[in-house]
Amino acid sequence: MKIKTRTLLRTGAVAGAMAGALCWTAWAGPADGLWNSNCASCHGKDGKGNTLMGHKLHIKDLTDAKVQAALTDEQATKDIKDGIKENGRPVMKAFGGKFNDDQVKALVAKVRSLKSGK
Repeated sequence: MKIKTRTLLRTGAVAGAMAGALCWTAWAGPADGLWNSNCASCHGKDGKGNTLMGHKLHIKDLTDAKVQAALTDEQATKDIKDGIKENGRPVMKAFGGKFNDDQVKALVAKVRSLKSGK
């Protein structure tokens, strides 16, 4: 009887954790999950690029209004889909094969949401 109770408790805990994660993802929005798992390691969760890779690659601060003004939605879409190269060297990998058009559009909106108005 004890084994069954422990198994049920463990199963319930796993199911509860999974449900909580799904609820968090839905609440945070699909772009936040994509951003956090694919972009934040270089751009930072806040978009400032204040990360080890961000400093190494001289990533622009996406919260800066001037950076945002210079970046069109079309260019952001292209950068996400095709990646970015400098002097023929990739500095941002392409995500076109990983993300569908709706996900790319959501990420562009996420980038726009980072603007601080400064």
